[in-house]
Amino acid sequence: MKNFQDYKAEKYAGPDYQKVEEGIYYGPNPYWRPGGVDENLFVTSLTFEMEPGCYGKEGGCPQDITQIPFENILDDFSVFVTDFYDDLNRDSPKICYQEFGSWHLENIRNLRALIGKRFFAVPCDPDDEDSEEEDYKIIIE
Repeated sequence: MKNFQDYKAEKYAGPDYQKVEEGIYYGPNPYWRPGGVDENLFVTSLTFEMEPGCYGKEGGCPQDITQIPFENILDDFSVFVTDFYDDLNRDSPKICYQEFGSWHLENIRNLRALIGKRFFAVPCDPDDEDSEEEDYKIIIE
């Protein structure tokens, strides 16, 4: 995944969202149900390009974002997807659109550090003792 950029969704101009800082908003939790807690959360939207030739991304495209390394973004930054922007991803030949959410502002800030960077997986050497149990490692450059 490369060329991470900020995406300012039109919905952020609506009354349901409060701008917290550049690119970060506080708004409705799409998974909230009446009687639940955490009706609102922090969100940001990013665009990025898949790199189909890279490890774990064979065949990846905006309509089918591959699990590796996408799930690592979710895990490493403690965020989750709050909007898939289905129409934008369906109509885009290479740019992926995703909204990420967290109950912690710092997680969203940390995620936004990916803007302008590349986030990808490389296979580990099976003899590398530092590879733990994973068969790949994540690189940010």
